[in-house]
Amino acid sequence: MPKLVKFVVFVPLSHLEKVRAAICAAGAGKIGTKYDCCTFSTNGVGTFRPLKGAKPFIGKTGRLEKVKEVRLETIVAMKDLKKVVAAMKMVHPYEVPAYDIYPLSI
Repeated sequence: MPKLVKFVVFVPLSHLEKVRAAICAAGAGKIGTKYDCCTFSTNGVGTFRPLKGAKPFIGKTGRLEKVKEVRLETIVAMKDLKKVVAAMKMVHPYEVPAYDIYPLSI
């Protein structure tokens, strides 16, 4: 069995399907040999304050922003992780996307 990680990325609803498609095409979401593109999403609110020099997709420099976002999570084989992260960054609208990688023990 391949070593797996949980991959989580926070994305505005407007780009959810684009990000999901990109990470799945890169190998995320494979469970066994009969399922792929397995993900889970939860709605929430993200906050951030763009500082001087930032080029935010949403919001204005110096102002605390609150944005409706989706937590998109899936399973990724370690061998595919770099491709999945790169694919996410290619289509994610944020200058610096927020994402987490959690090791799994199975």
